[in-house]
Parts: sequence; C-alpha cells; structure tokens
Amino acid sequence: MPISFCIIIPARYASTRFPGKPLIDLGGKSMIQRVCEAAKEVGGAAAVIVATDDERIEQHAAAFAKVILTDIAHPSGTDRCAEAYVKSGLNCDVIVNIQGDEPFIQPSQVRELLRLFEDASVQIATLKKELTDSVQIEDPNVVKVVCNTFGSAMYFSRSKIPYQREAGTGQKYYKHIGMYAYRASTLQEITKLAPTALEETEKLEQLRWLEHNYHIAVAETHWQSPAIDTPQDLEYALEFLQTNQL
Repeated sequence: MPISFCIIIPARYASTRFPGKPLIDLGGKSMIQRVCEAAKEVGGAAAVIVATDDERIEQHAAAFAKVILTDIAHPSGTDRCAEAYVKSGLNCDVIVNIQGDEPFIQPSQVRELLRLFEDASVQIATLKKELTDSVQIEDPNVVKVVCNTFGSAMYFSRSKIPYQREAGTGQKYYKHIGMYAYRASTLQEITKLAPTALEETEKLEQLRWLEHNYHIAVAETHWQSPAIDTPQDLEYALEFLQTNQL
C-alpha cells in the first residue's frame, strides 16, 4: 500500500539574521513560492502546506499553497510542523518538513526520503551529501553526520567527525542536509521531549531524538543547492539560479 504523505514548509518572518526572507525576490518569484513549487513537483502529496507565524507570509502564500498560522513562540521548524499538521486535519503516514529557506530543493530528494519509510522501523528520515571541500569539513556551520552500516544516523556534529587518526584511510565525510520526514505519530512524540545535554552543546535538535533512541534513517543525495540564511547568501543564490536556469 502506498505511503500517504503531506509536505509542510515552516516559514518564519522574524529571522534574526535575515528578517522577512521567505518573501525575498528570487528571479521574479518569492523564495517561499519557489519552495512550494518544488514541493508540488514531488507529486502525490495529500497537501502542500506553508506553516507560518506571520500574516504577511500568510497573505502572500495563500495564492499558491494552503497556509496555516502557527504559534510565534515555536523554537524550531519541527515544532511548527507538528502544530500545522494537527490543525490541518489530515491523516497521513508521513510528514515531510522542507525548510522555507531551501528554494532549490529537488523533488527527487523528497522521493528518496519517502522510499526510506518502506522499512516499517524507520521513524525519521533525513539526507546527507559527501563533503570533499576541506574548508567545509572543518567549518562548524556545516553539520556533519556519521551513519552505521545500515544507513542510520549515529551522530551529528558541528565538529569534523570522524577524527582521522592516520592519513590515507580514505575516510569520507558527509554533510547533513536538513530536510526531514517523520511518521505522524513520531512527529508528535519528539516535540514533547525535553532538551538534552548533547542538543544544548551542539545546538542541534536531532541529537535530542537520538538521545531518546529514535531511529533516523539517512539517504544520500548528490544535489547541493544553497540555503539562504543571511543577506549575503542572496547574491550567491541569484548566481546559482542563473547558472542552473531554475
């Protein structure tokens, strides 16, 4: 039986580093519109929903997506997705969380996440991409992930992991791509968990889930596109848009 799913796009207006970024213009379309269009290209979703805390985003996005207003106080996009899913009244097996600042995601990436749920033991799924740039491997703003031989996440870190004690071992490093999918029951459970020491240390919410023994399956992607976190990222994003003719 096919997996039923919906896609929820959390979009917060009051970003500390880039206020109002879901509404910025990217080649004649807003960033949030580009994310929604990519989400719709996945096909088969019960709904594509923008979950926002701001009426300006609500009014803008209503022209091309279902919009649900959520609490302004949510600490993460995961919490915003959980509220929006409950309010939607949907009954899906899986909820896909696509960040509102990822305008160039590929539908194939979402399909890779959904395929992981063919395994009934998978509770949460996410993506990784091989890192070959030594600067990014050392960069604490680039989150790394290590997985076991079954493709499940063992740990996420801002540090270079694993530590390579001897040169020439051919060790690969992987960047965590922050797109998530959750079973509906799991999404509600993880938003009720108390923060953990590892999460607070690394400032990575997914460590809370691992510490509470949730299974995070990881698929590998070969597509790398820029997220837009700061005004400085916008110039690179516009170059990427033109180069890739998106």
